[in-house]
Amino acid sequence: MADVEPLYALHYDLSKVGGLQPVAAPPYDVIDAAQRAQLLGRSPYNVVEIDLPQNGADIYGHAAEVLKSWNDEGIVVRDDTPSLWALAQDYTGPDGKLRTRHGVFARVKVEDYGPGRIRPHERTHPGPKEDRLRLTRATRANLSPIFSLYDDPGNAAWKAVEPFTHDAPWGEVTDEDGTVHKLWRIDDAAAIDAFKAALNGTELLIADGHHRYETARVYQQEQPSADHVLMCLVALQDSGLTVFPTHRLAIGLDEDQREELATTLEEDWTTEPQDTLSIGYYANGEEQTLYLKDWAIADDALEGKPEPYRRLDTAVLEALILKGALGMTEDDISHFNGLNYARTPEEARAKVDAGEADAAFLMTATPVERVRDVAAAGENMPPKSTYFFPKVLTGMVFNPLEETWPS
Repeated sequence: MADVEPLYALHYDLSKVGGLQPVAAPPYDVIDAAQRAQLLGRSPYNVVEIDLPQNGADIYGHAAEVLKSWNDEGIVVRDDTPSLWALAQDYTGPDGKLRTRHGVFARVKVEDYGPGRIRPHERTHPGPKEDRLRLTRATRANLSPIFSLYDDPGNAAWKAVEPFTHDAPWGEVTDEDGTVHKLWRIDDAAAIDAFKAALNGTELLIADGHHRYETARVYQQEQPSADHVLMCLVALQDSGLTVFPTHRLAIGLDEDQREELATTLEEDWTTEPQDTLSIGYYANGEEQTLYLKDWAIADDALEGKPEPYRRLDTAVLEALILKGALGMTEDDISHFNGLNYARTPEEARAKVDAGEADAAFLMTATPVERVRDVAAAGENMPPKSTYFFPKVLTGMVFNPLEETWPS
């Protein structure tokens, strides 16, 4: 079962940095160079200086030096009492609907993947894991949280902390998408015990941050005392939890690939509605909805995979089109060779129209229940099968991994 504990958190002294607004940032893996510069323009203490370091020959050593200097100057401070940190995110999704998602920052014991403990739901890439491991070794802290889901039909965990969110939040920040993130520190012993009891016996499903969790597993093997990792925990039943699709872009197709793609689309797919899965296909200024002709096609292509996996549009697309028609290898998919992604259909179409992609495959959202079923079956979904919105920001709280931090 998941072992959840409160944090002896490291966090900004908001009186010295002007609140969370100048110093919080999106997750490191969605920030480009221009946005990084923009964030640092808000404040020299913005978290990207340590979570996405770029200065000097040893960028990881630079991050560690900066974090230590911030601690020495009192820019960041460490709590001497354990707390949970309740998060409310008021947002408008890509579908235009207003929602509020609720989560709690806590420390979770690092364990091997498995039933009743912690499950992944997507495959990972080797590059980001090495980067995060080197950063963790240097800073000896979790700088950005892992976003995980837990089963709580009675909403008992959030009910344990919700009464403490009626007061003004400890910190608040509005991101570029217009999402308002509000954070409360909760050190009430009874609330902490009730929260832990609500999660007792549940397993956690990683929604976002697989690389960070696998980094934590390696680091814990190197430093056995670093046995808990920073997570933001959200109930599967939370009314604000939504999953949106990530669309696929085929890039740099040669003539043979174009012919194979046309053949596969003709043989396995139809524009006539079927009781199967469907994908959108956009190329040459024309968009079609394509339906798989028969579930047997997916079953044959994904033979040996569990039924929930064989019903994923991303898995079927990967098997039939990316690997089948276009001849991509697992390595190609991992390193974006001939493949890219878009968050919205509009972005995908624009990239095709601009000549930055040859074709776009427009996916449908995977229900949270399907994500859970695939993970429970012991399978990992193809990369970027899910787009959990909004993201959990970096810079709200950090988790020191050593009792003597810093030294």
